[in-house]
Order: sequence, then C-alpha cells, then structure tokens
Amino acid sequence: MTHRRAFIGAVAGGFLIAPLVSVAQPAGKIVRIGWLTPDVIEVHSRAFRDAMRALGYVEGQAYTIEFRSAGDDVDQLPKLAVELVNSKVDIIVAVGPRAIRAAKQATDAIPIVMAFWGGGGLIESGMVANLARPGENVTGVSMLAAELEAKRMELLLQAVPKARKIGVLDPGPDYTFSEIQKVAETAGVQLRMIPVGRGDAGYQRAFDAIAQAHVEALFVPSFPRFFKDARQIIDLAASGRIPAIYEWPATAEAGGLMAYGPTFGELDGSVASFVHRILKGAKPAVLPIEQPSKFELVINLGTAKTLGLSIPPALLLRADRVVQ
Repeated sequence: MTHRRAFIGAVAGGFLIAPLVSVAQPAGKIVRIGWLTPDVIEVHSRAFRDAMRALGYVEGQAYTIEFRSAGDDVDQLPKLAVELVNSKVDIIVAVGPRAIRAAKQATDAIPIVMAFWGGGGLIESGMVANLARPGENVTGVSMLAAELEAKRMELLLQAVPKARKIGVLDPGPDYTFSEIQKVAETAGVQLRMIPVGRGDAGYQRAFDAIAQAHVEALFVPSFPRFFKDARQIIDLAASGRIPAIYEWPATAEAGGLMAYGPTFGELDGSVASFVHRILKGAKPAVLPIEQPSKFELVINLGTAKTLGLSIPPALLLRADRVVQ
C-alpha cells in the first residue's frame, strides 16, 4: 500500500466552507497554543517545541503553551477543552481521538490541529467533511491506525510463528479490534482481550490475567497511555517472559522485543507545520489531512535472547534497526 504525505484525491465540485477566524498574528504578539492530551507525554511536546524552533518560533517569545492533561481520566477531556476555549487560546493541539473530539465539541471557531487521529475513519466519524479539504476548524495528522495495527499483528506472528494465543491490551471502548481480528482469523490464532484498569495496579492485574490465560505473545495497541507507561509494560512483559510488539520505535530501543510505526520527528514536525501555516493565515478548512510517510521496524535482539526467542532471518532483514 502506498502512503502519501497528504491526501490530494479528486476534489470535484464546490465546497461550502463556513468562514473561520483568521489566526494571522500581529507582529510582536505572543501566540497562545492550547495543548489538550489524555496524559502527559513529554517526548511529543519536546519534539513539537524542537520543530517550532526550526520554523523560527522561540518559546516564551513567539508563543506559549497552555497544557491541559486528563491524567488517565479521559472523561475530564471535555471539561479541559472548555477551559482552553474560555482561556482564549489561539490554536488547540489535541492529542489522540478523545482529545480531538472534546476540542471540536468545545469550539467551532478556534483552529484545532490533530496530533494524532488514530480512531477510525475521519469522515465516517464526522470529524472532517473531506480529507483533502476538511471543511471546518479541524485539520492535522491521521495515524493510519487501523492499517498499522494490522501490520503490527502480522509482524508479531512472524516473530513468534508457533503462537496460537495472543494477548491484546484493551484500552477501552474507543479502540476497534476489527483489523487485528481479521489478521488473527486468517492466521488461525486466538486473541485474548485483556482490560487494563487505571493506575499501576491496573497493569499488574492485566499481566496477572495474561499469565492465567497462558498467552504466548502480547500485542500493545496504539494508545497514548500505553506509550506513556511503556517502561512499566516492558518490565512486566519481561517478568512474564512474554514477547510483545509496540507502536513507537523508541519502545523497542528501551527493551521491548519489537516495534513498528512512525517516528516522533516526522509526526511532531507535521503538527508544528500545521500550526505555522495557520498562524500565517491559512484556514484549517482547506489544509489537507496529512499522514506519516516513514515507518520503522525495530527489533531488540537482546530482548529476544533473554526470552529464548529466535527471530526469523527474513524478519531481521526487513528491520530498519536491530538493537543488540
């Protein structure tokens, strides 16, 4: 499948686009960016700041960031979105589907940059009217979550070809299992969904359930909380001697068995680019949704050795990086 950086599909006919407030800033004004997230993931905001600096924006001089984090309690996101709107930020950067929905429900005027949409079809969900011309106040980055989740499941099954029961950490009602279920059905393996409660105790209970279910490998879905808590998940998987696949390449470098997904630099750079263009006067309604173009497969051979797992040579040849 060919992934393109921006959707530029046929745009036939006219579009009726509601006028939006221009965000082009007077010289000398400090821009206020609202940052809405299910949880604090410092690596994303740090990469965003780096990308903004590369575009000529110095934090504290050209812009400030107003952070609002739900801290694991995603039900707080609508309230936090309203707080940002009431504080009159110039732009809202919303991380993940729940935050993006909350931001859109809170305002139809303040520009919203998605970082990163990963929950189902953007059009089907009503988030945007069209991928090439979103049509309202929301634009940004789509993560190709369903396609990438299916690919990750295929890679996990290649790494552990004898596995017949795969555990899946279940992040809750927002997550759709349909794509990985299709891969599992084709391969003739059984998926065991493992709910994860709040806090550290939630992870411990989840891994106790994994042990009781005798799963032979673990699939960690794309979900902000799972990335934030990657260290804990990696350690619990190691304790249970469970081979696992993750989303972000950095997770495999940190001790996870393997990971496949986009890079921080590209995605956060895209978010900064959207903010830059909006600040220069572009309307979100006509800025095409973008998607990642670079994906990395990272395999940690040291972790594989600890698990007593032999990675197939063909899979190692496909890896972009191998951690010894």
